[in-house]
Amino acid sequence: MEQSAQRRGPRRRPHSSGGAGGSRRPGGRGHGSHGGRGGGRPQGGGRGQGGRGRQGGGGGRQQSTFDPTQFINKNPVEVKEEVFVPKHSFADFGLHPRLLSAITNLGIENPSPIQDQTIPLAMEGKDLIGLAETGSGKTAAFLLPLIQKTLTNQNEITLVLAPTRELALQAESELNKFATAFKIYGTCLVGGTNIRPQIRALKRRQDFVFGTPGRVLDLINQGYFKTQNITNVVLDEADRMLDMGFIHDMRKILADVPRDRQTLFFSATMTREAEALVNDFMRDPVTISVKKKDVTDSIKQDVVVYDPSYKLDTLLTLLGKEELQRVIIFGQMKHQVEKLARELSRSGIKAESIHGNKTHGQRQRSLSAFKSGNARVLVATDVAARGIHVDGVTHVINYDLPTTFEDYVHRIGRTGRGVHKGEALTFVPKKR
Repeated sequence: MEQSAQRRGPRRRPHSSGGAGGSRRPGGRGHGSHGGRGGGRPQGGGRGQGGRGRQGGGGGRQQSTFDPTQFINKNPVEVKEEVFVPKHSFADFGLHPRLLSAITNLGIENPSPIQDQTIPLAMEGKDLIGLAETGSGKTAAFLLPLIQKTLTNQNEITLVLAPTRELALQAESELNKFATAFKIYGTCLVGGTNIRPQIRALKRRQDFVFGTPGRVLDLINQGYFKTQNITNVVLDEADRMLDMGFIHDMRKILADVPRDRQTLFFSATMTREAEALVNDFMRDPVTISVKKKDVTDSIKQDVVVYDPSYKLDTLLTLLGKEELQRVIIFGQMKHQVEKLARELSRSGIKAESIHGNKTHGQRQRSLSAFKSGNARVLVATDVAARGIHVDGVTHVINYDLPTTFEDYVHRIGRTGRGVHKGEALTFVPKKR
């Protein structure tokens, strides 16, 4: 019924450093104990959301050289996806009966492709590289085997690193759903509120610690978070963490985690920087790729040419169309995003904003209003390009140009998820 991953020999990684001493458990019961420095470090420097320096995406003063006209695609590829037939059922994985009941109660009938292929390997204790798009079910792909591992051995401690507060909090929320029948405890180390509740939480038992690299490293450096007894590490959306400049923090965090840990690495892409991290900190990892489609081919894309004197009017006219039912609008700078959301609300369009100047609580309320349908529009900086999982987004509007092609792909990937169709529109100033 219960399956335990076997301990393995020392890691063969020439450039990594070993463990340090300290207390066994890194902390407490603390569901909802969030605080302190923010969730992400922007590319090119700066301490991310809610912390020192300017925030990634929201503070983007860098001049965009991105040309969206080369991606105009009014006839997206109609990909007739074959119905996926999993090789396994959840019952085949050796999960605890109450964990299987939790999966059923959540309405999950069969494993997704990434779950079907990675869960058996994770249950064997192997290091894994999972390449899959956002929204493919990868959170459950790492949580389910690690919950089972924790039920089998109460000394298991898992650290889950994510690039943004939202991703870390969503992963913690998934843990609470799956592990509701068990005494499994988790806390989240992210910014936006007082750091003291996190410190108190780390003095109690924790089986899972979710967090962003900047805040996790802060608490390690202050001596509140001991990593020498961590047995499992998950790097979620690893490519985005690297994009945001977290490579040095990640290396410092992993340096004192025992070498015989199990490491699960999930990413949408595999860059050279990611390969270097894998080579240094993973042992003979198995790579599973279930990437199915090219985002830029499968989403309808067009530009909206506007007169700079009438940019807002152009947006209001666009939002007057009935087909724009649930919309994410991306802007470059935090104060401009906030101003735009207010202007839309004054114009009778229910809009919320999410950016790095908002506290954790404010951001969660804005996101909840958008998810529930109480707000039709969410205006966001690039902090929301990853980590926001909202079904049914009909349109993404790039009100301000993204800085890079990667940012463009991350933005438009918020629409057209799964079998749903979506459209991305990018504002381009009229040439004088």
